Amino acid sequence: MNFTSLGLSEEILRAVTECGYTEPTPVQAQAIPAVLSGGDLLAGAQTGTGKTAGFTLPILQLLTASKKPAVGKGAIRALVLIPTRELAAQVEESVIKYGKYLNLKSMTMIGGVNINPQINKLKGRVDILVATPGRLLDHLQQKTVDLSHVEILVLDEADRMLDMGFIRDIKKILAVLPKQRQNLLFSATFSDEIKGLADGLLNKPAMIEVARRNATAELITQKIYPVDRERKRELLTKLIKDHNWFQVLVFTRTKHGANNLAENLAKDGIPSMAIHGNKSQAARTRALAEFKTGKLQVLCATDIAARGIDISELPHVVNYELPNVAEDYVHRIGRTGRAGSEGEASSLVCIDEHKLLNDIERLIKREIPVVQIPGFEPDPRIRAEPILNGQNRGQGGRGQGQGRGQPRAQGQGKGHGQGQGQPRAQGAGKPQGTGQGTGQGRSQGQGKSQSAPRPGGQPRAGGNSTSHTGGAPGHVQLTVGGGLPPPLHRSGGRGR
Repeated sequence: MNFTSLGLSEEILRAVTECGYTEPTPVQAQAIPAVLSGGDLLAGAQTGTGKTAGFTLPILQLLTASKKPAVGKGAIRALVLIPTRELAAQVEESVIKYGKYLNLKSMTMIGGVNINPQINKLKGRVDILVATPGRLLDHLQQKTVDLSHVEILVLDEADRMLDMGFIRDIKKILAVLPKQRQNLLFSATFSDEIKGLADGLLNKPAMIEVARRNATAELITQKIYPVDRERKRELLTKLIKDHNWFQVLVFTRTKHGANNLAENLAKDGIPSMAIHGNKSQAARTRALAEFKTGKLQVLCATDIAARGIDISELPHVVNYELPNVAEDYVHRIGRTGRAGSEGEASSLVCIDEHKLLNDIERLIKREIPVVQIPGFEPDPRIRAEPILNGQNRGQGGRGQGQGRGQPRAQGQGKGHGQGQGQPRAQGAGKPQGTGQGTGQGRSQGQGKSQSAPRPGGQPRAGGNSTSHTGGAPGHVQLTVGGGLPPPLHRSGGRGR
């Protein structure tokens, strides 16, 4: 199948061809005809699948071919609601790129910048508005935007908007839209909240899902690096320098953590900057631009700020801290392995995070391979500490990037009580007390990393097996037998 068979105009096809695209991705091949039919759509598509073009291309086609009478200046015809500023800029860039030969006007409406230039632009013609909910509500309150002629509504990254607490804002916006309109909802993950939103918003929608629910891209090689909480930055610095990693996107739980980590990596000689909600829009734009061009080696980000980072061949994503919500892991590592490119997602996991890792593996229905770096074996004497308000207790002031009093923006952060009891040390299943804790009692692995046993020393229950296949190098195919396996207890075999 190619784009010429999807019913798009010659002008749109010309622009698509100039961008170097000839064949649609699976989500585009299904979404474009569904949107062109005029009905509502519920699409399950993870990041990096080309879903932005899956709705921008047919919207451009529909607005161009519409026989409805012309509306006045500032009357919006298509509204795209986006969770973050960076993602909004990315979506409008696609609208401009694909609509370059069409007589349609678009604009981005985001917070963090002066509202007056937006007001002035709305006095002219705007057919397609890409907006974040908060700034759009500001304009509605000031009566500077007209949504009474909206023909098409898109909720992109709907799961993230709900995570960020935008549901009330979205409902306020929906209340002022025309009752008769086409609704498109795109989400990387499906939760009960997303289903509830879809039930109230969509009318007999077409449903497409290009990857199984809460799946991770197959081209992403995932690895777990066990390490003590206080040595995470040291290990991250070693991995970056030893493997000569560039364009590394590193996730922390908190804004303060992103700042601290970026500052300390810079002290280690690794050019780094942080991006999060407390940064000015100018600072966020600068950091993102330098990261995309390769001038900046590492970008430290929180989950929310990282939405909209779209680099076609981003090679490395690192979970410096695992997210409190398992679905966020899917979003994080989806920044790499996009549009057919391979990528690597590495997670630095300390004893406090074993419960979070269990939750992630249950969600994605696979066991993530463990790699133990010699000299960084976890100390078996260290006990798990609860993760409170998005931080590991006891890490403040150690240069690890965890700050106090910084809750997650999604409202998460209650304690999990991970890792009861004392964990077994890493080391090919040997009994405790034979040199573990210092990393000196291992008989293998000098000079290179080794495949390590699971944190906690237990095999995965439930009949799972791991086998290397003839696919991409370094990828592991896991066969799951007997349904969803029980959680792996990583706290010395003592179940919760």
